[in-house]
Amino acid sequence: MSGKDKIRFGIIGSGGIARRFALSMQHTENACVSAVWGRNEATVAALAEASNAEACLTLDTLFERCDAVYIATLPDTHEQFALAALKARKPVLCEKPLMRSSEELDRVLVAARENDQLFMEAMKPPFFPLHRSLRKHLEEDPIGDVQYVQSGYCDARVPPDHPSWRADLHGGALQGIGVYQAWLAVEWLGQASSIATIGRMQNGVDAFAFVQVEHQRGFSQLHCGMGLSSPGEATLCAEGGHVSLHAPWWNPVRATIRYKDGRAVTLDEPFAAGGLQYEVDHFCQLLRTETKMSPVLTHTISRDVMHILDTARAQVMAPQLHRG
Repeated sequence: MSGKDKIRFGIIGSGGIARRFALSMQHTENACVSAVWGRNEATVAALAEASNAEACLTLDTLFERCDAVYIATLPDTHEQFALAALKARKPVLCEKPLMRSSEELDRVLVAARENDQLFMEAMKPPFFPLHRSLRKHLEEDPIGDVQYVQSGYCDARVPPDHPSWRADLHGGALQGIGVYQAWLAVEWLGQASSIATIGRMQNGVDAFAFVQVEHQRGFSQLHCGMGLSSPGEATLCAEGGHVSLHAPWWNPVRATIRYKDGRAVTLDEPFAAGGLQYEVDHFCQLLRTETKMSPVLTHTISRDVMHILDTARAQVMAPQLHRG
């Protein structure tokens, strides 16, 4: 693939995140949208027209019209579409949460290896300018090793007809919101060794979860929920100080580092458009260098995040199953 050619993405799905992805593509010189396929013909046609792309009638047609695939559907179909794309020998950028379970993720990762294709989770925070700036700052003016992460968000605005409230679509707060909190904890503290969760089930999905985790390098306390509100901030704590990631930390713009000697440093790094172009640029760089796994968002990190989600959800569901 020529370094001068734009990488053509085929989008599977035509909902809100697909539209945000297409908008973000207008802010990168590395890629474009060439094809769209989905089950809603009207929204597929509208997204294709807005993106100057082809509205495809079949998945096979989409695979023929693209260099890489972005999966923007709900998680109940991620495995199906990822396996189809990898079998067609297309690299895949898959929206989070990656899969419904660790077992599904393992099957997809095996398929990626067998077909020698790049597969990456579309987890946006590590590629935002603020996160990169924070990493650089802490290397130059460190606070020491992060040993405790506190992170959470509850959204009281999730409407009752949203897929997050549907058990048949594998909804729930952990998959929709908690995935960000789990990633932040794994990113700074490593793999989980012990997980303890309390929470509340509603309509067959986890409506709230409070998760305490022991990791390789420290501890985290995470929460997520629907039907109530919390600020959406995060804190990284170390011996020499702490970092406040200001709300909404998963679309990071501002962070404050407070040192134990009394100093405070604020980082401001606005992002452009939908912000998804940063992960796209990284993905395109991997493709151009024929790299099969992101060094920033490794398969191990995605597995570790999925393990926390799997375990926490099972623990929240356990009391309901016992009552049943």
